[in-house]
Amino acid sequence: MSYKPPQRPQFFYTTAPLPCPYVPGRIERKVVTEITSPDAESLHDRLSRAGFRRSHNIAYAPVCPGCSACVPIRIPVAAFQADRSQRRVLRANAGVEGFEVPSRATPEQFQLFQRYQRARHADGDMATMSFYDYRAMVEDTPIETFVVEFRDPDDRLVGACLTDRLGDGLSAVYSFFTPELTKQSLGTLAILWLIARTRELALPYVYLGYWVPDSHKMSYKASFRPSEVLLSGRWRMLTDVDFKQGEPLASRAIPLVPASSA
Repeated sequence: MSYKPPQRPQFFYTTAPLPCPYVPGRIERKVVTEITSPDAESLHDRLSRAGFRRSHNIAYAPVCPGCSACVPIRIPVAAFQADRSQRRVLRANAGVEGFEVPSRATPEQFQLFQRYQRARHADGDMATMSFYDYRAMVEDTPIETFVVEFRDPDDRLVGACLTDRLGDGLSAVYSFFTPELTKQSLGTLAILWLIARTRELALPYVYLGYWVPDSHKMSYKASFRPSEVLLSGRWRMLTDVDFKQGEPLASRAIPLVPASSA
């Protein structure tokens, strides 16, 4: 009879309260857990379906007291159709190509990352990241991860998107782009590229992280329709009712077990 060692328990921890980076005047707390076990891929899949996100070898989800502003959101790619604005973005970037490359940090990526941070998030922690910090963000991953590099016709790097491969789709971890090319909406282009790539892989979802209606930086994610949001432990379609001013979303609880995909 073969011996099976006892399975290591999965521990979850709550972070100390900090100022919310998205909604002024609110407090942020997260529940975090390591994803370093031999079954890191399947654990990460389960946690992603339950509304968690990944940073390095940590999965996290917001558990902010008295606040449910951060709503997990994903795109069911089979039903997605680009709207007029998104089709305009595709036309504006007709000469830009996306290339899937290994998750290896390069000086070229880092230079663009620094320009983006200084222009868009100069007061944030990421603006002071060194190349070694950036390399850890890109390469310190226990799961299958890649970078999408977006290049113009002259082969200049104009954008990049760090992306995780999940069992049921792709997850956009972090994207950055040339800050001077605001009118080209390269962030939108990155999501449209991920949608197309997910369809090619015959996978159902693109995970976009958290939709924060009260934050200009995070509210754009709901423009990709149809979308699904995780509310009270279940994924459901985002409707026009959710956009009504003053209409609160249903109270949300992030479970520590896989959420239903219904």
